[in-house]
Amino acid sequence: IMSKGTVVLAYSGGLDTSCILVWLKEQGYDVITYLANIGQDEDFEAAQKKAESLGAKKVFIEDLRAEFVEDFIWPAVQANAVYEDRYLLGTAVARPCIARRQVEIARREGAHFVSHGATGKGNDQIRFELTCYALYPEVKIIAPWRIPEFYNRFRGRTDLMEYAQSRAPADLYLMTKNPEDSPSVPDVLEIEFKNGVPVKVTNVKDSKVTSSPLDIFSYLNDIGGKHGVGRIDIVENRFIGMKSRGIYETPGGTILLKAHLDIETFTMDKEVRRIKQGLGIKFSELVYNGFWDSPECDFVRHCITKSQENVEGKVQLSVFKGQVYILGRDSPTSLYNEELVSMDVQGDYDPCDASGFIRINAVRLREHHRLQGLSSTKQ
Repeated sequence: IMSKGTVVLAYSGGLDTSCILVWLKEQGYDVITYLANIGQDEDFEAAQKKAESLGAKKVFIEDLRAEFVEDFIWPAVQANAVYEDRYLLGTAVARPCIARRQVEIARREGAHFVSHGATGKGNDQIRFELTCYALYPEVKIIAPWRIPEFYNRFRGRTDLMEYAQSRAPADLYLMTKNPEDSPSVPDVLEIEFKNGVPVKVTNVKDSKVTSSPLDIFSYLNDIGGKHGVGRIDIVENRFIGMKSRGIYETPGGTILLKAHLDIETFTMDKEVRRIKQGLGIKFSELVYNGFWDSPECDFVRHCITKSQENVEGKVQLSVFKGQVYILGRDSPTSLYNEELVSMDVQGDYDPCDASGFIRINAVRLREHHRLQGLSSTKQ
């Protein structure tokens, strides 16, 4: 039987993508499986053997941890990226990283097809495919969970979902301890930032110093996980138009968000930060919806990077029982002038000027309420 062509399958070793591998072979494709290591707890050797036993033509296991942190997580940290005020976008940020390498392999191997195990109702199908189309415009995508011949044949996923839903919520968390069971002594950290990204973490308790991007993020995940930091159980609005329940844990990201917000406010001009906050919200929506490789997201990232030029300094914080407490901060680029704001020292500020400032700002309010008063009188 003549092959229909080569397809690169984003493979996890789990039930879904293993079924997809076999099904693609049955349909007449040569299948290359690709496993992305972005830091998950995975037995990659076992997954490789499984893929080979199921008939994969080649198996690629790609260590993307360092580029995931530097190219994707760090921009999210600079942006203070949070979707709908709560979700720190861990999964959403990972998808373009994974898809980018999938496309590179497809091009290198001369594959005209890529495939994935994302469902037809979720966000991940959009994130994967928009990235693939952006970076490999002529690629053809096989999404089995949107093909009736596939999903009508494999009904077992319903049983898997029922099993997962019957488990207690506490069992769903893999990275974080229950805060109630976390240590009774906090970890006190000092995080040093330059250009809005962490460059060094020091644990005050044991003087441990971490400095490479991957090591920093891994260490903060460990510390946050130990203390039960970063758990959320939310209902979110999917891009495809439905609400869904999401249970997430982002221990390292939560610590960095708190620390970055603190040093950013300390060092950034008020009006720049006001604009940058809006850009951060836009960035979060673009990433959540799968538009990492869009021109608008590229533009927003460049603007946010520009805003971070003076975001430099050290933040001291305590991690304890599910919480992150800011203890202090210091920066050579601080805009905080203690003398200027002191009630005891006048500094380069004349309090009499405040009277004119207030009167000017009151003009608009007076006119608004004068008009409202006239309207009320007429009624």
